[in-house]
Amino acid sequence: MTDRNKSTGNGGGIPKSDPSDAGTRARREQTAKHVVFRGHVQGVGFRYTARQIAQQYNAAGFVRNLPDGTVEMFLQGPDRDIDNCLREIQDFFAGYLRDTQIEEAVYTPRYTDFRVTF
Repeated sequence: MTDRNKSTGNGGGIPKSDPSDAGTRARREQTAKHVVFRGHVQGVGFRYTARQIAQQYNAAGFVRNLPDGTVEMFLQGPDRDIDNCLREIQDFFAGYLRDTQIEEAVYTPRYTDFRVTF
């Protein structure tokens, strides 16, 4: 399992973080992450468990299966909560994950809760 921050190809049209963006600076304690999980992550309850964990941390966003067999997640909330949430998901599914790609994203008020989407 590895964490890689990439600057291209977020796959979901989620805007990348821009440090010069005033909205980003205004929410210094808030963070948003775009995550792609690779491995044996479909058909094992990944999305519903991830949703349950995300809700425990009051994260907002979504999780969904992608056609290539990966699982995509967008989540946002307080920095520490998002980091802890991701750590818990990675720990829970450690035996299933081959790779975890985490990218900074732009915090957006569009997401107010956390959902499984299709």
